[in-house]
Amino acid sequence: MKVMLVTGASRGIGAATALAAAREGYAVGVNYLHNAERADTIVASIQRDGGRAVAIRGDVASESEVVRMFEQLDRTLGAITALVNNAGILELQQRVDAMDAARLTRILATNVTGSFICAREAIRRMSTRHGGTGGAIVNVSSAAARLGSPGEYVDYAASKGAIDTFTLGLAREVANEGIRVNGVRPGIIYTDIHASGGVPDRVERLKENIPMRRGGDPEEVAAAILWLLSDGASYVTGSTIDVTGGR
Repeated sequence: MKVMLVTGASRGIGAATALAAAREGYAVGVNYLHNAERADTIVASIQRDGGRAVAIRGDVASESEVVRMFEQLDRTLGAITALVNNAGILELQQRVDAMDAARLTRILATNVTGSFICAREAIRRMSTRHGGTGGAIVNVSSAAARLGSPGEYVDYAASKGAIDTFTLGLAREVANEGIRVNGVRPGIIYTDIHASGGVPDRVERLKENIPMRRGGDPEEVAAAILWLLSDGASYVTGSTIDVTGGR
């Protein structure tokens, strides 16, 4: 049985990935933090189509909650074979000279530390070094890692730059232990994360700057994630795919 955990799976790219994974035969752990109703809706949709899924509450910024989340996945769906580190946050658009340390701590705790700890727990279960049978990890970065997001979210962009480096280093660290590690860099995607930054219409406002002249759909990012997790990408590790419309 293929078992996947998707963090931040109650909305946007995470939700699209969970649904796509179920169609590919994965049993799916749908992680959420605040919106149990949305997570339950994703689970119900998967189950209606004959799949297996469970909603798992947990804050990836908390090490103890991540440990508990993986233990719940073990009990309910079985041994993990795929992890999608998707959970991420941003805060209201702000220049660096207005940011305080508390904001930076919040961003890094979720976007960077959370991905590290989730990967740690997955590796302890997947790695042949630990008696596992292998697996794959996809880290969700952002085009912001390349663009810097000046005047908007330099802290968020920097956190995603860290994810790019993490992906490369971890991939090389566990490549001979049966685990592939890759990333995706979404560009401007139609999700409600933009509202968190105080700009719910950000995609419409910026889409003319994208070579394809449109925003992306979460399902388009999910398709790249699922390919990286698939046997079709069996010789791909340490790579990050841009899903950005050419930007």
